[in-house]
Amino acid sequence: MHNKIYKPISLALAIMASGVLIFSSCSEEWLEPKPLSFYAPENTFNQASGLWGAMVACERNLRHELTGDGAPILTEHIFSEVAVEGTTDKSGPAQDMNKLITPDANLNSVNTNRIGWYWYEGFKGIKYANVVVSRIDEPQDYESEEERNHILGTAYFHRAMRYYRLTHQFGDVPLILEEINSPKLDFYSTDRKVILRKLKEDLEFAEQWVPEYMDRGRVPKGAVQHLLIKVNLALGEFDDAIAVANRLIDGGTYELMTERFGAVDSYPERDVIWDLHRPENKSISANKEAILMVMDRINVEGNSGGISSMRQAVPFYSRNINTPTGNKGTSDQPGIDIDLVNTYGRGIGRLRGTWYHQSMIWDDEKDLRHAPGNWMTMEDLVYNNPDIKDSDPYYGEPLQMRNDDGVVLLNDTIRCWFDWPHYKVFIPDPENNQPRGGNSDWYIFRLAESYLLRAEAYYWKGDLQNAAADINAVRTRAHCDPYTAAEINIGSILDERARELFYEEPRKTELTRVSYIFALTGKVAYNGKSYNEENFSDENFYFDRMMEKTDYYNKGVYTIHGDTYTLSPYHVLWPVPADAINSNTRGKINQNKGYAGYENNIPPRNSIEEGL
Repeated sequence: MHNKIYKPISLALAIMASGVLIFSSCSEEWLEPKPLSFYAPENTFNQASGLWGAMVACERNLRHELTGDGAPILTEHIFSEVAVEGTTDKSGPAQDMNKLITPDANLNSVNTNRIGWYWYEGFKGIKYANVVVSRIDEPQDYESEEERNHILGTAYFHRAMRYYRLTHQFGDVPLILEEINSPKLDFYSTDRKVILRKLKEDLEFAEQWVPEYMDRGRVPKGAVQHLLIKVNLALGEFDDAIAVANRLIDGGTYELMTERFGAVDSYPERDVIWDLHRPENKSISANKEAILMVMDRINVEGNSGGISSMRQAVPFYSRNINTPTGNKGTSDQPGIDIDLVNTYGRGIGRLRGTWYHQSMIWDDEKDLRHAPGNWMTMEDLVYNNPDIKDSDPYYGEPLQMRNDDGVVLLNDTIRCWFDWPHYKVFIPDPENNQPRGGNSDWYIFRLAESYLLRAEAYYWKGDLQNAAADINAVRTRAHCDPYTAAEINIGSILDERARELFYEEPRKTELTRVSYIFALTGKVAYNGKSYNEENFSDENFYFDRMMEKTDYYNKGVYTIHGDTYTLSPYHVLWPVPADAINSNTRGKINQNKGYAGYENNIPPRNSIEEGL
């Protein structure tokens, strides 16, 4: 039963059966009579296969955070210390946060940011999950109680996944625990701790019933446990976080990959770090580290068009990098003698790594994640413009930022000159003449993060010896020297996360979670400061770390288009889109402090009953 394959229903059916879209306004089409259909919800969700079909929609939609041009995961990174928005040839991208990040701005565009996507897509996922929760007892064809509870536990996981993100992106949000099948305009914000408490309850149920082993792309028990660790951390319940992590890490189902595996023959000179991030290796049974995946395959119906990771995270090296003799030195033409574009992809520098991510965190020269071949510097590239092959002595020589007189040889150092993790973002792309980053399965959760989450729980409890042991499990796999207990603080844990989980973790979400825990506990951070919940949006660990680690917001850096990078403490939470608030005419969705509309807030609901 655990590995039974259920036929998915179509997207159209999933949308129709799941009721109205969250926060949509009324229209006259609700008054029009609709003919009965075989695909009516009562004829679809009265079978277990129909409920599994709704879960397929949840699984599929997880993929959309990572795929396509300007994928939403970039917004999670550029609101953190690991990267900034590198698009410099126009105004609008999320650089001048104080000016551009407002409730009524364009919050869902490849050309600006994807904050609004997270709001609406989060509630869309909750909607799909709630269809299953509300209709769980309609089917009469369950093979057993175990199957019924497995489906329910999976729905609880998907709902918890979306709420975990929303409560750390937007804080207090509406709590919706059942299917909505008629227009509803009276939502109220609920205290995020109330929501997190409900998530813990649901995930503890799910852990009992979701099987240990599932097909890749489906939700296994390990994914439930991994998310439950995060929820326990967010609640400040560190002993419970450690207990769940012990069950996950020590349970025998998963293990860190420490030896080469998979398509080794295709890359004989590489290492286990390279193997771990090859598209062909991510979902194979030999990969014991993968816990939860999203599936993205070429030539499969409904495929996303690819990860586009090279387009986003590789520098725009083909633009205006001159040789010291003054000639245009680089080209992104495919098939030329020195074919950089097919080796590294055609980047546009949208996800521009900070100095923190490029240099500050790399504290061991043996680290495989920063080793030549895995990690690329600009000097690893060479001048390849075929037009200068026979006329410029620098053709085929390494790129230079400056000539011997110190003159900068390019006009945009933000977008065109930075280092990047080639091993992580290199995805072959047979569909595009200039490779952008093709189709690939992608990690949502893997065991390396589970170790770092348990390390964090030990840190909050003051058990630095055990915290060091868990961080070192990840570090030594990458051939780094281990840390001592004396070297452990939240900074060293966040640094290791940055080394290991770039382009995987929702970095801003996790920084905000850590900031909330500092405010909850009053624990003194490595910067000597303590924080509290009362003035969270005015003073928080998130902002202090951003100012400490980034070299943009703290120095008044501006783009060639004249936009200055700015950030404020209130950006620890994103603005609730104005449309969501304004269309909710019979209720009250609160706005976060620092944004227009906050002055109209009312106290959030502080219990499950009030929230509903």
